[in-house]
Amino acid sequence: MTGTPPKTGYAPVNGLNLYYEIHGAGHPLVLLHGAFMTIEALGDLVPSLARTRQIVAPELQGHGHTADIDRPLNYRQMADDVAALIRYLGIDQADVFGYSMGGAAAIQLAIRHPELVRKLVAASASYNSDGFHPGVLEAIAKLTPDVFIGTPPHDAYLRAAPNPGDFPKLVEKITHFDGEVQDWSADDIRGIKAPTMIVIGDSDGAQPEHAVEMFRLRGGGVMGDLAGLPPARLAVFPGTTHVGVIDRVEWLSSMVPEFLDAPMPEAG
Repeated sequence: MTGTPPKTGYAPVNGLNLYYEIHGAGHPLVLLHGAFMTIEALGDLVPSLARTRQIVAPELQGHGHTADIDRPLNYRQMADDVAALIRYLGIDQADVFGYSMGGAAAIQLAIRHPELVRKLVAASASYNSDGFHPGVLEAIAKLTPDVFIGTPPHDAYLRAAPNPGDFPKLVEKITHFDGEVQDWSADDIRGIKAPTMIVIGDSDGAQPEHAVEMFRLRGGGVMGDLAGLPPARLAVFPGTTHVGVIDRVEWLSSMVPEFLDAPMPEAG
């Protein structure tokens, strides 16, 4: 990351000291990282998006600078933590972009705190366990801390974490909550108020059919020339894995701001 140093701080929310950074200026966009990631791991995406808006990037429970507490990880709690951060910063309403674990948390934020979310971008996320390719959740459940030694996520954690020895605890918590059945209903997704953009790699952890299903639940899947463009968008990145989605900075920094800047649909 380059340019003006970000504003940083810790927000006391729900028993956490939640670390956050603020980059750029303009309408706020809350940017939520994936599992085992830090803000640093989002790479060039942060300064790229910060050219036209204010990026609010927290590090979620047990990640990066945010120390873990005696509380399980789950998407609803992450959403509540982010909602508390938004209120702590005095933001009335923000756009939200979440990737992977952060994408599921962003979906829950839009469900649980609709008044805070203007537009939603969910990248490489699913809303139920059936959305994943067979074997994905089983592979995650078998992860051990040793797998990460010497990898960029582990190195970034060691640089940022107030308690570097807690990494095995983070691995245990993530493998446990990823192994739980994720059973949000179609009505939950259909009822989201915020215009939504779904992003997925064509070789992602979630199946492309699941992304299309979410797109349809959000109002997509119509003949736009006849019915008009829906308040939902779908982007499938070719030749892109789950990990690779967040590296498609050129595509994301083109498509996401254009979606966020488009006029809000008329209330009907």
